[in-house]
Amino acid sequence: MGFLDALIHLFNFLLPALAMALLLPALARLFWWRAFKGLGWTMGLRVALAGVIVLVAGLAITGRDGAMGTYAGLVLSAALVVWWTGFKGRA
Repeated sequence: MGFLDALIHLFNFLLPALAMALLLPALARLFWWRAFKGLGWTMGLRVALAGVIVLVAGLAITGRDGAMGTYAGLVLSAALVVWWTGFKGRA
């Protein structure tokens, strides 16, 4: 495997976390624009970081990429980060 192939594999491994980091904060801002006003793109960076951690942990636990439990953990971690970032400290 060459360098370009390894780079493509790495990008494809990280793509679900990066897609969640772009889509979820944008949709959350669409629905809850008052709560997320002024946050900037820090929420997207936090979702991406949490997603990468979950993907690496899923790979380490299951031994392969693409396990459904890993993707479920990715969705849950992204939702938790958006909730924690946008609604913490509110009643």
